[in-house]
Amino acid sequence: MERVYNFSPGPAALPTEVLNKAKEELLNWQDQGMSVMEVSHRGKPFVEYAAKSEVTLRELLSIPENYKVLFLQGGASLQFAAVPLNLTNASQKADYVVTGNWGKKAAKEAERFLSVNLAVDGIDGNYFGIPDSATWNLSDDASYIHLVINETVVGVEFHQIPDMSKAPLVADMSSTLLSRPINVNRFGVIYAGAQKNIGPAGLTVVIVRDDLLDKARSETPTVTNYRAMSDSDSMSNTPPTFNWYLAGLVFDWVKKEGGVLEMAQRNKRKAEKLYEAIDESDFYSNPIDPKCRSWMNVPFTLPDSKMDSLFLEESSNAGLANLKGHRLVGGMRASIYNAMPEAGVDALVNFMNEFQKRYG
Repeated sequence: MERVYNFSPGPAALPTEVLNKAKEELLNWQDQGMSVMEVSHRGKPFVEYAAKSEVTLRELLSIPENYKVLFLQGGASLQFAAVPLNLTNASQKADYVVTGNWGKKAAKEAERFLSVNLAVDGIDGNYFGIPDSATWNLSDDASYIHLVINETVVGVEFHQIPDMSKAPLVADMSSTLLSRPINVNRFGVIYAGAQKNIGPAGLTVVIVRDDLLDKARSETPTVTNYRAMSDSDSMSNTPPTFNWYLAGLVFDWVKKEGGVLEMAQRNKRKAEKLYEAIDESDFYSNPIDPKCRSWMNVPFTLPDSKMDSLFLEESSNAGLANLKGHRLVGGMRASIYNAMPEAGVDALVNFMNEFQKRYG
């Protein structure tokens, strides 16, 4: 079977070039006579590869020297607990900006470890937009402010980060990292699950400012302790070596393709094509405020939900996979991360037009 256009929200599509490279090296990595999955994470070949991957990521994102880059496990969801454990004590509070499902989950997990102030919760608007920052109820004594840059379920994304208090900004960038340039200096902590734009599930990238490394509670587990993992080059325990290896290949691919600026230009074009097809139709609809529509996750609905199964069946037969919307939202959702070529979006738009002609 030929490869399909995979619109999965995560684990998401990987660049074909990266997969072919991994295929070529699978049995004999760097002339070691064994797979990268079999070499020691403390051996010179992998240690050098890991260091090189960090250098490339730093170059791509222009990460300043006063930030550490960690390659951890547990997905972004583990960081929902790791962040308060590393940045606060139990008597402190943090502000949470909730603009969707993942922000809601992050706040709920944080409540186990400190006092959470919901600075904003967009639930009243069904998370179809981002409330004006002038209405946010920020605390004067918050230890940090947490927000999710892109909400994959509803398709809401911050395209600009508003000026806020002096408290460090903590951002879940699971769907955003590598999709566009970011100003790392705006943030105290950035974390991202790999399974969107970085690599396979099981790896999490954490970028943390030096002055926040020594605030962890004594009971913080070592594998989630930013200082401990920084001091051990993310190898206090055995890291997910194959995932790290693939992430390194993705970093090289992004650099070869022109870097995050080129990714941003491509992603903007892809999103605009898809939203244009939706907006110009009286058949498809997208409820999200246009000012904060996601470049990465584009939900849309049909005139009658009874047609969803037919759309999914026919689109799958046309080589367009994983378009089913999240169970909390329904409808369709096209996730168009870096690895989704523009030709894939073109194919989806053409299918949508043909489907509307047949059933509209």
